This record gives sequence, C-alpha cells and structure tokens, in this order.
Amino acid sequence: MRKRSTASIIVVLVMLLFSLTSHVQAALPPPEHTAVENNVEFQNQGQTIRGTLTKPDAEGPFPVVIIFHGFSGQRHEMPVVGTEEALFQRTARVLAEQGYASLRIDFRGSGESDGQWADTTFSGQISDALAAVDYVCGLDAFDPNRVAVLGLSQGGLVAASAAGRDPRIASAVLWSAVANPPATYSDLLGADAVTAGLTGGVDDLVTASLPWGATTTLKGSFFRELYMVDPVAEIAAFKSPLLVIVGLTDIIVSPQPQSGEIYLAYHPGDEALVQLDADHMFDCLARPEKVDEAICATVDWLGKTL
Repeated sequence: MRKRSTASIIVVLVMLLFSLTSHVQAALPPPEHTAVENNVEFQNQGQTIRGTLTKPDAEGPFPVVIIFHGFSGQRHEMPVVGTEEALFQRTARVLAEQGYASLRIDFRGSGESDGQWADTTFSGQISDALAAVDYVCGLDAFDPNRVAVLGLSQGGLVAASAAGRDPRIASAVLWSAVANPPATYSDLLGADAVTAGLTGGVDDLVTASLPWGATTTLKGSFFRELYMVDPVAEIAAFKSPLLVIVGLTDIIVSPQPQSGEIYLAYHPGDEALVQLDADHMFDCLARPEKVDEAICATVDWLGKTL
C-alpha cells in the first residue's frame, strides 16, 4: 500500500513538473540595448497617419522594421497575458534591444490616425504602408537599404502587397497573414454581409457580426476589393527573403499551415515557414510563450536577412 502511495506521489510530481516546464516562457534574447520610444506622424493623401518609433539607445543609422496591425486593430495590437505589454509593443521592444528600429502605425481609420473605419480598404492600407516606407527612408536615423516589413493577419496581406510593389523592402515577415481574402472574410464577416457588400453601392454601409460577438460596419468598397487585391500574386514579385509564421490552431486564417504555404509556393526568393502550436494571435490572450517564439524567430530571421 505504501509503495502504491509513493508511486502515485511520484507520478503526480512528474506530471506537475511537466506541466510547469511546458509553460515556462520562451527565452527572449538578452538585450544589447535599451529601447527608446516616441510618437510620430506623417501625411498620406491629405490625412495624418500616427505611429510609434522605437529605436535602440545607440548611434544609427539602424535597420528598420515597419509593423502593420490586423483587421479592426491598432498599432499596439492585443495585450499579451502575464505581461504589461501589447503584442507589438513587446515586439518593438525586443527588436530595439537587438539593434533594430521599428515603426508601427495606425492605418487611416484605425487607432489614432485620421479617417473613419468604415472607409477602410485594402488599397488604402497598402497606400499607408508605402507612405510609411517613404517616411522611414527619409529619416537619417535609418538605413534605407535595410528596411523590412512585418504584418499580422490583414496587416500581413498589406505587408505582402507592399513588399511586392516597393523594391526598397529588403525582407518581409508575415504573421498569420491573410492569403485568400474572399474565403477569410466570408468566414469572418459572414456570407450574407459579403454578398450585400458586393451587390450594393461602393458607399453603402454594411454591418457584419464578428465571431467574438462584436459588430463592424464597412462600405461596399471594402467588399469589392476582396476580389481585386491578391497578396499571393503580389508576393510573386518580391524576390527578397520572406518569413511566414503561422499558428496551427488558427481558425481565422485557415487551414494552417496550408494558408501560409501558399505564400511560399509563389514567392521566388529565400524563404522559411515557422509553425507554432498556437492560435491566430499566437495565444497572446492565454500565454506569452508562443508570442515570444514568434518574436525570437523574427529576430533570428532579420539577423540573417536584413
């Protein structure tokens, strides 16, 4: 009886140890610099885009990463549980600690930038992305030959499209990037909303329910572009290095890893795919480990390609 009890205790302890070690936070690289942040703004098509510059506390010029948020998001993105940082705040800090500057922006109509959310279109956000490239390339603090883009979800679609259009972009990183807009947004917004957006006028407002219970209202112009903007075709023109990171339990951009692999199938340059056992947001609302895995993979990639 005592042996059985002792064995049971050992099993419980082993299981507890496994549970604890399986949730140990992924080790971020040791900092080489301190991150310094300041808010900035620049113009695009008569409207003000607002963003945050994060730099190392050192002498430049620095390589710079331009960061794009997802659908209905803002430049800091969602909070990372167990930390005092949002997803892109954490990303920017770690990048700066490793010697990379970054600019994360609110697209027009999102966050603190000018414009209305209902006017959001893919083409408008791609225009904002290219304006951000212009902005950083015009600053002495940054090396115009070492510019990268990083985009999450719809921001990944934007990053892929900008990379295919602007030869100044030397490396691209896509996190949970939308690859098939008609499929993704039919699932996200509902087939009825997409049909209403496609058959109505470009200025007609369409309200859709989102899977997490919120609603969103967009003009018909957004829905028309579901079939006009093809990020996979755009990435075919991008010959510089491409990193794609996907979450295998993603139900927003799915299936994975197949959705991420589409980008690699059409991209002609050096590339890599990282598959995480995580959701669309890399489990940022549940645990920080997978977020940090994505950040570490990104830093490692930029160290090789930028």
